[in-house]
Formats: sequence, structure tokens, C-alpha cells
Amino acid sequence: MEATIEQDGTGRRALVLAATAVLVFVADQVTKALVVANIGYGERMPVLGDVVMLWHVRNTGAAFSLFPGATWLFIPVHLLAIVLVGWFFLQFRRRGPWIHVVLGAILAASVAHLVDRVRQGYVVDFVSVGIGDLRWPTFNVADSTLVVGIGILVLYLTFFDGRDRGREST
Repeated sequence: MEATIEQDGTGRRALVLAATAVLVFVADQVTKALVVANIGYGERMPVLGDVVMLWHVRNTGAAFSLFPGATWLFIPVHLLAIVLVGWFFLQFRRRGPWIHVVLGAILAASVAHLVDRVRQGYVVDFVSVGIGDLRWPTFNVADSTLVVGIGILVLYLTFFDGRDRGREST
């Protein structure tokens, strides 16, 4: 069995996924800890004037603060996302390593949100972009990684997956 796994590169791809997941998870947790330690809850700190600010908030809802107070509703969603990453990994185990980087990023974001919700009952958000009161919903490293990762995965499935399958069979 081990020889089969190494022959098709699954072990190396799993390592790429795991390394990406660990790096993104650590970056997310460290940045949140720094915000909590250095910026009081509800306080704002300008980074680029009013356009980009650090703003320590607690999100008990979903992305973009939708459904506030529904923290426990999202725990099964995070668990499902983790299972789906495993399924996608098995489906894409022979694809190039970049798709495993994307899956690792999605995995890290899902685990980070799950850990935060179970441990604290909320997720710390801190990046605020906008002008005055016209602002994008506050987010964090895991949020941005999740959005970009899912976007890339959707583009891959929509435009490239069929081409990759055709190359595999030849």
C-alpha cells in the first residue's frame, strides 16, 4: 500500500496540504492573539488612515457577520467543510501541487474557525476596509484565506478540471 501511495505522489501532496494548513492556521491564530493582546475590544487602530484599520471585534455569526449569535449553528458547517476538503483531496490526489495548497488553505480556515467557536464562542475579526461608516465587513486571515481558496477551487472546477482529467487519461 505504501509503495502505491508514493508512486502516485499522494504522500507528497498530503504533505503540501498539511504544511499549507499549518502555516495558514498559525498565521490566523497569531494575528488574532496579537490583536486581542494589543487592541482593546471595540477599539480601532488606523493602518492606512481611514481606509484600512485594525478593529477588534467578535463575530458570533457567519462570514460578513451574517446570522449573529448563531455560533453553534456553524460548528457542523465547519466539520462538513473539513470532510469536504478530505474528499476533494482524494479526488485531486493526482493533480498538481497547487490545488493541494488551495485545499490546505481552506482546511486551515475551517479548522481555525471551528477552534475559535468551540473555545470562545466567537471569532475575532480585525481587518476593516472602507471610508468612514461605509466599510466592508470586518474579517481576519482565515476569512480571507477561505474566500480566496473557495474562489480558486470554483474556478478550477469550472474551467480546468475537465482539461486535467483529459490529460490524465492519455
